[in-house]
Formats: sequence, C-alpha cells, structure tokens
Amino acid sequence: LTPPSPAGADPFAHPDAQRRFRVMRNVEELERALEYPWDKWLVFLHPAQRQLVDRDFKGPARVAGSAGTGKTIVALHRAAALARKHPEARILLTTFSEPLASALREKLRRVLAHESRLGERVEVHSMNAAARRLYRASFLGAEVRIATPSEIRDQLAAAAAHVAGHKFTPRFLMTEWCEVVDAWQLDSWETYRSVPRLGRKTRLPEAQRAALWEIFSSVKAALTARGLITEATLYTRLAAKLKADASSPFDFIVVDEAQDVSVAQLRLLAALAKNRPDALFFAGDLGQRIFQPPFSWKALGIDVRGRSTTLKVNYRTSHQIRTQADRLLGASVSDVDGNVEERKGTTSVFSGPPPVIEAFGDPAAEAAKVAAWLTDRITNDRIAPHEIGIFVRSPAEINRAQDAVARAKLKSKVLDETVESAIGHVSIGTMHLAKGLEFRAVAVMACDDEVIPSPERIEAAADDSDLEEVYNTERHLLYVACTRARDYLLVTGATPVSEFLDDLSAKAAVGRKGS
Repeated sequence: LTPPSPAGADPFAHPDAQRRFRVMRNVEELERALEYPWDKWLVFLHPAQRQLVDRDFKGPARVAGSAGTGKTIVALHRAAALARKHPEARILLTTFSEPLASALREKLRRVLAHESRLGERVEVHSMNAAARRLYRASFLGAEVRIATPSEIRDQLAAAAAHVAGHKFTPRFLMTEWCEVVDAWQLDSWETYRSVPRLGRKTRLPEAQRAALWEIFSSVKAALTARGLITEATLYTRLAAKLKADASSPFDFIVVDEAQDVSVAQLRLLAALAKNRPDALFFAGDLGQRIFQPPFSWKALGIDVRGRSTTLKVNYRTSHQIRTQADRLLGASVSDVDGNVEERKGTTSVFSGPPPVIEAFGDPAAEAAKVAAWLTDRITNDRIAPHEIGIFVRSPAEINRAQDAVARAKLKSKVLDETVESAIGHVSIGTMHLAKGLEFRAVAVMACDDEVIPSPERIEAAADDSDLEEVYNTERHLLYVACTRARDYLLVTGATPVSEFLDDLSAKAAVGRKGS
C-alpha cells in the first residue's frame, strides 16, 4: 500500500491522487475560455498545447488524439507560429477536402485577427486545389483533364467485357484500381504482380492477377488515348518534378486531418518538404479515417516515429459526450508503420448533461422530438441557432432534419462545400461534411437500420475485407458526427434503429430488428 501523505503536503502530489486526477495549472484561464463567445472558443489554444506549436522538430512530426483534443487548433497555431518565427517563409496549411479547407481558412482568419499580414504568407488550400495550382506553375500553365469516377467505371466495365472467364465484380475492380493500381501508380505487370495489397485481404493467385492486369492495362491505354489522367497521376508527375527541383514553393507544410491523406498526396508532401527539419507537421486521428485505406507512410519517406504525440486532454467536448462516443471505437488504433494511438487515458476538462439516445416509431415522431429539443436548447440554455448542428448519413435524409427545424419554427441552412453557417440558422449537413466543424449542440438524426451503415455499401462489398472496411468507416462517420458537439448531443432514429446505437447507448438497444 502507498503510505499516506504527510501532514501539510499537497494531497494532489500523492501517487494515488495522480492516478485519479489531472490537476489543471491554468484553471482561471480555462474558466475564462469557457465563457468566451463561441467564435473565440473555436480557436482557443490552451497553454498545455503551446509546446507542440513552438517546438522544433528534426523531421516530420505528427500530433494525434481523439476528437476534441485540439489537433486542428494546434495545426492552425503551428502555421501562425511558423509565419511569426520565419518572416520570409511561405507556409501551406492544407487538408484533404474543400469543405475542411474552407473551415480552416475561416479559423485561421480568427487566429490572425490582429496579425492579418501574417496571413499573406500562409496559403490555405485543399490538397487537390494546391496540387493543381502547383502543377500549372511547374508545367508552365499546362491544363489537364482529370478522369471522373464514372469515366473510370465505364472504362473498367468495357475492358472487363473483353477478358473472358473472370468473376470480378464492378465494385472489386473499382476498389482494386483506386486503392492499389492507381494509388501506387503501377505501370507494368511486374510491379502489379509483386505489390503488397495492404488492406486488400482477398487472396489473388497469379492467374487472377494476370487477368486483372489485362483489364487495368487496357484502362490505362484508353485514358491515355482520350487525353485523361487521374488525380493520382497528377500528384505523381508533380512530385517527380518538385523532387528534382533545388527549391520548394513552400518552406513549411501543415496538414490537418492527415489520416485521410492519400498515397499520391503523401508523395507530393514528401517532395515539397525535401527532408528539411520542421518542414512537415501532421494533425489527425486514425479513429476518424473515413476515406483512405491504410498504407505505410514510412515506405514513402515520411517517418514520424519518435516525433508523434497523442493529445490526452479534451478541451472541446464534455466528459459525457466523449465517453459515450468512444463506445463506437476501440481503445487503441495503430497504423501500418506501428505507430499506436491510445484512446484510453483521455480526459475532458468539463462536464455536461448526458447524451440522449432515442428511437421512435416513425420519422414524424422523431422530428417532433428533435423540434422540442431544439426549442429547449434555445429557450432554456440560451444557445443561438447557428451554434446548433444537425447531421444525417446522406442527402436522402436531409428532409427529415429540415422537418424538425421547421416544426421548431426556426430557420435552417443546408451546408454545402463551403460549410459556412449562417447567423440565426440551424446548420444541417451530411456526416461527411461534419469533419472539422464544432457546435455547442448537435442532433444526429435518421440513424435507422436501413440508413447507417449504408445498405448500398454493404451490398457492394466484394469480400470480408471490404465489408470490414465498410463497417469501420461507417462507425467512424457516426463518431465524427457525434463528436462535433461541445455541450449537448441528441441521437435519434426511427425503428428499427441502427445496430451502432447498441454501442452508443448504455442500455440495451430498443427497436432494432430481432430485439
């Protein structure tokens, strides 16, 4: 047994207390922050995170952590700090999608509210937008035609029709093309025959690989004949050009939501960084990966081992919301290179009411409940409409959210790719658009059995590996939506409800098939 603390000693310094408590050394500052207007809270940097913002790194570095631990805030302040520290430097702040880039742009404006000139040296673009700008600059204004997903599918179907005896589904062909052949820019039978198929557990004998390569090589030839390239090809050409150049257009690159960066994008980032100290800084959470299959960063020259930090203190989401949402994910997650992100041990610095998880007999009853909840938040909790978000799985369920807002006699705005909210309006969007957003109160609606996980994705799964990936990313989607909330969370569905609500709810699930 550990001996008791001597009289007069700090009781929180005792080993038993340290196992049970996290002592805040800047409580007054944190209390003031919790009372800030919402737009100030969105970019609040706690002093405990400052060391990651100001630290010098000898190579690529990564900050990880579950939703709400301040990864994006650290990334924003890191970009600002680099601009202050290096007066002549050009900095790229980037992420994988246009909606997230738009949100970063707005938050950076708030961070640099009194230092607007620094913002002139920090460019904020999505990876695709940055790549196209750099491509035009590097290849003297050359324009390219990017093949659309539908064009790729058509070419795969046409090529497969000429290969006798194969039993590959269109879904399998598309994922094999996107995740293996195009992602790694394989250009010969020899490279495809020997490539490791990480995340693709379907075993392929050499004869099947040969049949597949006949299909893929035909697609490559057809795209070339039509003057089309893929996004991955654009990134690969650009990376090769920049790697050969003596200088880089950016001195520092800060990447948010790094868990969803693709193989080709990481190649480009490595070429931009040129192995310079401090040049690459990543922020992300493997538990929120919803777009990219796993792959080795180290194989592409990005090794963050020894320079990876996991944030453990949640400054954005209440203890009750965080612990409830964490039920959707495992206690830890690791990447292909062996970096482990531990979810256990994370603590929230404030508490709130427990999330409400309810099933209803039909969508109309669900909408009535959400309407009453909205009225309660605005009337009793003094939350402004633009501080409230409602998320659904897909555009097909948007009307259910609009119905709830209308019943509450409120105005709503359906979020588009700019993800800009409007004063006096409740924001409505799909779970994919929830990435990077934060609200004081969030309702996640239409969590029905035939909505999430997506039946279309389940039916299209080519094998057990595909099915496992579908369930993982659908869980991640729901986790992302739930963790957009700071103080209040409501999760609803019409019976039978999604099996994922079993994990979210502390009680036995109600209203599901077979329950």
